[in-house]
Amino acid sequence: MTSTMPALTLKSPGDVALTDKPVPVPGPGEVLLAVEATTICGTDLRIISGEKTSGVRLGATLGHEVAGRIAALGEGVVDSAAGAGLQVGRQATVSIVVSCGSCRACLTDREQLCSNLELVGYSIDGGLAPYLLVPARAVARGNVIVSPGELPANRLALSEPLSCILNGHHNHGGVNPGETVVVIGGGPIGLLHTELNVAGGAAQVILCDKHEERREVARGLGAIGVGPEDLAATVADLTGGWGADVVVVAIGRPDLAETSLDLAAPGGRVSWFAGFPKGSTSPLTPNTVHYQELTVSGGSNARRADVHDAVRLLAAGVIDETPIVTHTFGLSQWSEAIDAVRDHLGVKIAIDPNR
Repeated sequence: MTSTMPALTLKSPGDVALTDKPVPVPGPGEVLLAVEATTICGTDLRIISGEKTSGVRLGATLGHEVAGRIAALGEGVVDSAAGAGLQVGRQATVSIVVSCGSCRACLTDREQLCSNLELVGYSIDGGLAPYLLVPARAVARGNVIVSPGELPANRLALSEPLSCILNGHHNHGGVNPGETVVVIGGGPIGLLHTELNVAGGAAQVILCDKHEERREVARGLGAIGVGPEDLAATVADLTGGWGADVVVVAIGRPDLAETSLDLAAPGGRVSWFAGFPKGSTSPLTPNTVHYQELTVSGGSNARRADVHDAVRLLAAGVIDETPIVTHTFGLSQWSEAIDAVRDHLGVKIAIDPNR
C-alpha cells in the first residue's frame, strides 16, 4: 500500500480538485474500506458547483454512494458489539448518516433527522478516493454494513440512494398490490422508485419524464413511460378518472407540488421525495388535500435499518443496477464523469478509483 492516495477534495465552494492525501490507517475502533465504486448523485453536483454548502466541510473528500471492501480493522473493533461480522475482505458499504443516538429525533427512530447529524461525503471524508476511513463513532453506531454475498460493486453502491427511497416509502406507507403509482422524474432516483414499486406489486407504474430515452428505460423495467404533456390524460385513462394511489415527485421542481396533488386519487398518498431549491415556494390549493383526504410526506436521508434493507434487496436481485448505472469512469476522469451527469449521458454514473 502506498503512503498517499488521490482524493476528490472540496477546496472551497465551487472549487474541487484531486489532491494527494495520506492513505488512512485505522486507529482504535475505526474501519478502513477499500473503495470499489462510488456513484454520483445530484447533491454531489450541487456541492461541486458551490450551490450546497450547509453541512459540508472544506477539505472533505466527496462521494457518499459507496461500495467497498474491508481493508483493515482498528484495535478493538472485532471485540465490540458493532464488530460482529466485520472481517477483512468482506464486501461492505457505509450508512452515511452518523447520528448521535441521544437527541429527540434519534430516540424516536428518526436518526436521519438527528440534531447533531454528520454525513459521510459531506463533513466526513467520503468515497471518491481509493480508501475511506469510517470513524470510530460511526463504527460504534453500526454504520458499516456488510453484504450477505458478493455483488457487483455498482449494484452495492446503490444501497445509499435505495435506502433513502425505502425511507420515503416508509413515510408514505409504501405500495400495496394492485395500486397505481405515478413517478414524476426519470433520473436514477425516479427509476429506482419505479423498480421498487413494480417489485412491490403495483398494478401499474407510470413514469413521467421529458426524455424519451428515460421513458424507454422505464418501459424496460415494466412501467409505462409518458411525457409531461400526456401524464394527466394517461392517469385518467388508466384509472377511469379516479387518480393514482401514490404519486412520487422525484425531481425538484416546485410547480410539481400542485401537479402531484391533482394526480392523486381520493385518499391517495403523495411523496415530495425530491429536494426542492432552497427558499423556493409553490402556490398550492389546500382544499385539494382537505377534500380529497390526501396524505403528503417527504423523505430525507435514511436510517441504518433502511440501509440494511437496501443491501438485502440488492443482494436478492430485486433491483437490477444495469439499466441505471450505465457508465463507469476512473477517478482521474472525475471531471468527465461530472460532465456526463450534467449532460444526462446514460442514467447514473459510477467512479471506480482503481480503474
